[in-house]
Amino acid sequence: MTTRDAVTVAGIDCGTNSIRLKIASVDADGVHEIVPRMLRVIRLGQDVDKTHRFAPEALDRAYAAAREFAGVLAQHPVDGIRFVATSATRDAANRQEFEDAMQRILGVVPEVIPGTEEAALSFLGATGVVRRADLKPPYLVVDLGGGSTELVLGGDGVELPATSVKAGYSMNIGSVRMTERHLCDDPPTQEQIDAAIADIDAHIEEAAETVDLGATRTIIGVSGTVTTMTALAMGLKVYDHAKVDGRRIAFDQAYEVDDRFLRMSRAERSTYKTIHPGRVDVVGGGALVWNRVLANVGAATAARGGEPLDSFIASEHGLLDGIVLDYGRRLLAVR
Repeated sequence: MTTRDAVTVAGIDCGTNSIRLKIASVDADGVHEIVPRMLRVIRLGQDVDKTHRFAPEALDRAYAAAREFAGVLAQHPVDGIRFVATSATRDAANRQEFEDAMQRILGVVPEVIPGTEEAALSFLGATGVVRRADLKPPYLVVDLGGGSTELVLGGDGVELPATSVKAGYSMNIGSVRMTERHLCDDPPTQEQIDAAIADIDAHIEEAAETVDLGATRTIIGVSGTVTTMTALAMGLKVYDHAKVDGRRIAFDQAYEVDDRFLRMSRAERSTYKTIHPGRVDVVGGGALVWNRVLANVGAATAARGGEPLDSFIASEHGLLDGIVLDYGRRLLAVR
């Protein structure tokens, strides 16, 4: 139930690889979970990079997850639902079929948001929980998804608040897209890896024309790829949200783990319970994107001659948190 100074909202984030639901109360102090994040790996973006259409089996997986979410929502009345769809849906010619079916199942029309809005919401979610004194602004939030990766730089805390967006850019590279486009063999060949690196670096170079990567003093990495690779770098035998959230990892440690899992066969990756089964085949592609983002940002900061940037912070808070917080605030504003 809600009071005059709080609202209960549900946020749904439907990306290229997974769909997530979160139900929370939002007030002046922030977000208070009612139903913690639910995640289902649906691979909605299966072959979208090649066909520009949703595959029938991918839609079936998405609808099954939506029906499950509808059952949860029936038990937790909310003041409103915001359903956000991102990279794969932006690219799919048959997205109307998807949107119509989701409206029938959940009673809400998916909003296919542009990459710029996705970037801003990811930044809001990631920085909305920043409390640590050792996290120096400007923050660069990196949301590494299945189909796209957002780079969002905030203010310096002086001329612009640290939690305000200064610049953002959405790149059409991600774990699923890079795996399907380049890393076709199992394990991938060096030639395929080199082609993927060239593709990724070209996108980062383009992004750097908009986002001043050299100004970064703290990298905050969000999404399943980043948190999974962080858990592996920590040596966790099973995934633990509490242990991963807020963990600082050195670049050198990340590079070693990213490269090792990139070059593994899928069968070998599947023996690691830390990796969600739905990520086993694409986590290597995601790790390569993450590796190149860290390397490029590190080089850009070094070129400035300032304090060396040699580590990042992993966060469990990103786009979904931003959707919930932003929507809740907007509902509060009109009450």
